[in-house]
Amino acid sequence: MESHFCKSTSISLILGALLIIITMVMHPSGGSIEHIIKISKTITIAHSLAIFSLPIILFGFYGLTIKLLDKWKLSILAFIIISFGLVAAMFAAIFNGLTLPYFLNQYSERLEENIEVLKPITNYSFAINIPLDYIFIVACCLAIMIYSIIILLENKFPKWLGYLGAFIVLFSIVGGLTGFIFTSLTGFRIFTFSIAAWILSSGVLLYKSNK
Repeated sequence: MESHFCKSTSISLILGALLIIITMVMHPSGGSIEHIIKISKTITIAHSLAIFSLPIILFGFYGLTIKLLDKWKLSILAFIIISFGLVAAMFAAIFNGLTLPYFLNQYSERLEENIEVLKPITNYSFAINIPLDYIFIVACCLAIMIYSIIILLENKFPKWLGYLGAFIVLFSIVGGLTGFIFTSLTGFRIFTFSIAAWILSSGVLLYKSNK
């Protein structure tokens, strides 16, 4: 791997992970339509930051993919899968984080007379968000599992990163089988923080491998 490319992609992973953490810390809890309108600026800022972080993270994963290339080229498959997941995350952020607050704010001055119309629209927006979240979650698990298997087999990174990835995937599978709701704010935060920890660790190790 070319030295500067390795360094830039590792920094992208580190920066992307930190942006994810900041986004989830800022991410407000949902609620009634009145509450969404009240905190619409915070929602918009948090989701704008999330969207901004996605191409940075994807560029970092591209560097990680090149670093972990093996004879089967499975890291490319992992990169394609994570790309699908990040696109789903982008659409989820656009629908619920940008479009919905903007739409509801148009009715902030005449909320009471339009509340019966706005409720189904709001519920529909949340309904769209749930499958997009699950696409993101499943894609992250599949991609990290593939990356982790390569790490464990190829010895290009310390094995603990592979075990960490396997643990995150195992935790997600157990959570799914036991009815843990990953699409709730708490559930999504737990999953996202664990993914951010893996991405941050990958970025640090990728940076160190350059030396």
